[in-house]
Amino acid sequence: MVTGALVVGSVFALKPSNSVQRIRDAATGRMKDTTVRRVPISLGLDLQGGIHLALEVDQSKGPVPDCADAISRAERVVRSRIDQFGTTEPVVQIVGRCRLVVELPGEKDPARAKSIIQRTAFLEFRITDMQNLFRDALPEIDRALREAGVRAPGQAGAGAANVAQLFGADTTKGKKGKAPAKGKAAKDTTDLNAPGALSSLLFQSPLNMPGEFLVPEEQVPVAESLLARPEVKRLIPRGIDLKWGTELASRGARAYRALYAVQDRPIITGEELEKATARRDQVTNQSVVDFVLSRSGGRKFERETGRHIHDYMAIILDDRVQGQPPIINGQIGQHGQIELGSKPLQDAQDLALVLRAGALPAPLTIVDESTIGPSLGQDSIRDGIRAGVVGVVLVVLIMVVYYRVSGVLAVAALTLYIAFTLAGLSLFGSTLTLPGLAGLVLSVGIAVDANVLIFERIREELQHGKLVRTAVDEGFKHAMSAIIDSNVSTALTAGILYLVGTGPVRGFAITLIIGIGASMITAIFVVRTFYMIWLQRRPDMATLSV
Repeated sequence: MVTGALVVGSVFALKPSNSVQRIRDAATGRMKDTTVRRVPISLGLDLQGGIHLALEVDQSKGPVPDCADAISRAERVVRSRIDQFGTTEPVVQIVGRCRLVVELPGEKDPARAKSIIQRTAFLEFRITDMQNLFRDALPEIDRALREAGVRAPGQAGAGAANVAQLFGADTTKGKKGKAPAKGKAAKDTTDLNAPGALSSLLFQSPLNMPGEFLVPEEQVPVAESLLARPEVKRLIPRGIDLKWGTELASRGARAYRALYAVQDRPIITGEELEKATARRDQVTNQSVVDFVLSRSGGRKFERETGRHIHDYMAIILDDRVQGQPPIINGQIGQHGQIELGSKPLQDAQDLALVLRAGALPAPLTIVDESTIGPSLGQDSIRDGIRAGVVGVVLVVLIMVVYYRVSGVLAVAALTLYIAFTLAGLSLFGSTLTLPGLAGLVLSVGIAVDANVLIFERIREELQHGKLVRTAVDEGFKHAMSAIIDSNVSTALTAGILYLVGTGPVRGFAITLIIGIGASMITAIFVVRTFYMIWLQRRPDMATLSV
């Protein structure tokens, strides 16, 4: 009865099912989902390939006083992101105090996975510099840089003319078409376009948006180095922060990156966000992320946007302004959207994913990375199966030759034992790794060891002149204590390995524990059931082939 129930349960647990697997389309080169039918046993990183990442807190972007606390909070966020990412049986665990290990078996797109894991995803909404405080401070900043010995780039002498050519104006002539007098061009232009070290790099946008400036892409590193100087930081108006945009703008043959002066206090952050979904706008064909705020966040957002009607609001994600800041035409409540322009829908889906999972408490940097190809995993499976088959065949031969018919019964029970073990891996959701295969082969030997103890006790009882049925009963009874002692001690050792080990060690331990449980079942129930069936068919048997 027990054996039959276990067999039925194992068949049900190992019944192949449909699963979704991401593969790369040979024609388009893009990743796509496809449905495959497979036995529900998850393979580890070393068997099906995938990505292994070790991450730590990035101290270069600011000191983190308690890295252990930051990693602990980051682990929850990363786990939530990975769960939504869709990887089967991922490993997300803290190693030591300040390191987070992430393993994604079967993942074929390492760049996307790393982007989702590392993205800080800190969302803010800030009003741009509507009073042009930063623009008005530029002359003083230029003066401070001149006093520090910093001069404008060589091409900046014609800064005003370059700006005029860029945006279509004509400053090469004065009134009535006459050329301006020498030195008058700088006077006729705004302070922003004065040939200073910083202002020569900043061009007013054609939309005249308050707080928005354009910097030639090749000059962005120069501008960043100037903005990082202490004399410049000291003169940036109080309450103003500078944030770079994510997108490039083309003006003629040059590419420009936007620099935004925004208020340093956000009107709301992503901590109030409850829901985020990605879609393709049917009218503009843009990728869009729709978001929903909490009730309290919605009330706060509505109140703050009501105070800034006709102002521009920058949507900032990870210190970068996303797209063109929209103008606030009316109060905004719980619902809003982030437009990603021409970016693919997958980028919007990834952004929605990290927003839903929440922001990381601190930036993470990858300190160790390895990618295992599926071909290496197939080689491991093939070699592991070959080693397992050789070991099992040798065990079968020894058992059949030495214990004859009783050995055949043990081999039949061994077949069910393997089915029970694989079913246990499936039911408990355990991942089968290469060390796990070693644990499976080792547990086969443990299962046979239990049968050896039983057979030897039966032999002793037969030598003492006991009847076959009595010898069998006594053999199982007297061998049971030794079987339990040996299996419990091995299970305790495997349990310790599981608790203190990581990755492959835990894979070995869990397979060994499940195998020990299966071996106990086969030794106590299955082999004894086979003996009972044999004896019932031959009740007059005077001796036993053991």
